Amino acid sequence: MSERLAGRSAVITGGGLGIGRGIAEAYVQAGANVLIAELNEEAGAKAATELREQYGANVEFVRTDVADRQQVQDMIATAVEHFGRLDVLVNNAWGGIPYARLEKTPEGSVRAGFEVGAMAAFWGMQAAFPELSKHGTGRVINIASLNGVNAHMYSVAYNMAKEALRTLTRTAAREWAEHQICCNIICPGAKSDAYNRMAAASPENAARMDAANPMGRLGDPLDDIGPVAVFLGGDDCRYLTGNTLFVDGGSHINGVQWAPNVD
Repeated sequence: MSERLAGRSAVITGGGLGIGRGIAEAYVQAGANVLIAELNEEAGAKAATELREQYGANVEFVRTDVADRQQVQDMIATAVEHFGRLDVLVNNAWGGIPYARLEKTPEGSVRAGFEVGAMAAFWGMQAAFPELSKHGTGRVINIASLNGVNAHMYSVAYNMAKEALRTLTRTAAREWAEHQICCNIICPGAKSDAYNRMAAASPENAARMDAANPMGRLGDPLDDIGPVAVFLGGDDCRYLTGNTLFVDGGSHINGVQWAPNVD
């Protein structure tokens, strides 16, 4: 374990599975106190217990539906109550929306995507601002996606929400710079919980996705995404803000040639 985030406290939404779980463990390894905010109660409680037992860390879990503004506000208040401060907010949670052609995408899917993918971060950032501005250590890390940057097909609700999240982050970076709050975006190319489910159902498709990556593999949430999130959450990032970091093995360089068949 390192001490790069010693004494810091972080909230990580969607921290029970996939990329969020990897970031949570990386933060614990770096000495941070962590609140895992997760809708999946079983996964969130399990992650918190495992991290406490493995590292002797100060890790709490609170079941949170980030589509509910009050629950997001309560999540922030709980972190401050448990840890006495809040330094880092990682907005990672996503609810999942089926793939569909744009003309067949229900308006409700777009609205749901915005609530979870953009509004939840907006509510969390507003609630966290008083704490993030206190110590000169405030950091916001928002997890966006290459889907939006490259306009992947058949995921318009996801794409729209994630690009709105990037704009929210850049706006906060500009407005909150005077408070020494650094706000940045990670676009990861990693084995998310959705990827793991897909890989279990279709190893051949997973192999094709790995092969399409310039480095020949999708990243590991802990070993590849986690260290970047630790960097963005600590003092090494104190002069970096408003940026999008493509932590994707180079997938963003020429875009992703991905055009599945969707009716």
